[in-house]
Amino acid sequence: MRFASISSGSSGNVSFVSSGAHHILLDAGVGIRSIESALRGLDISCKDIEGICVTHEHIDHIKAIGSLCRKYTIPVYATLGTLQGILLCDAMKEFPKDLLRPILKDESFQIGDLSVLPFSVSHDTRDPVAYRVSCGEKSVAVVTDLGCYDEYTISHLQKLDVLLLEANHDVTMVEKGPYPMALKRRILSNVGHLSNLHSGELLKELVHPDLKKVFLGHLSAENNDPDLALATVKKEVKEPDLEIALAKRSALSDCVEW
Repeated sequence: MRFASISSGSSGNVSFVSSGAHHILLDAGVGIRSIESALRGLDISCKDIEGICVTHEHIDHIKAIGSLCRKYTIPVYATLGTLQGILLCDAMKEFPKDLLRPILKDESFQIGDLSVLPFSVSHDTRDPVAYRVSCGEKSVAVVTDLGCYDEYTISHLQKLDVLLLEANHDVTMVEKGPYPMALKRRILSNVGHLSNLHSGELLKELVHPDLKKVFLGHLSAENNDPDLALATVKKEVKEPDLEIALAKRSALSDCVEW
């Protein structure tokens, strides 16, 4: 399998997953040109993408959906609530609606030889999910935009090979920062975003000998610091041999192959 984060942050989110024979995107929250350029860097064309799996309808996850559908006729997979949110989004221009594919949480679906499992996350949108993607015994998951986690979350993230996990903010930076109080409450709520500390606590539950690499993603530009995020998570996990890296906010991160 191959995995790469194309962009991860409040300005846009896109991830690439491939079995080698079949290729998908998780979200499409940056401009189409940025996605095309990043895929060329992976020796892939947008024409090779067989599906876009959308986590939720916020614009930093769906920005390029209309453009990609119009230009490449790529099917879009999402829960019914998320599809409704996409259709109601003012930023969406006309695109072929027959490309929309409703999915159900906790029910796997196939895109080529990739098995895609959507599972529920706690975020303030209509029906958000995260995704675990497998090919045979190999698997990767992208889990961002969740204000909290529980045993259900942990159970869906066992025995992964690669993981992109949200480490959105430092709580003290949010509390002392310039954001309005309502926005601070949203970020820190159970339907907001995962803090560095909670990201480390969750990752501690997921570590196993075959976990090859973890990317910390969706870091806030205003309420986090990359070095602080890494240090906080590593302090919680205490696994010196585990490779933990940062998913870049607006550029292609390292591609992992296994």
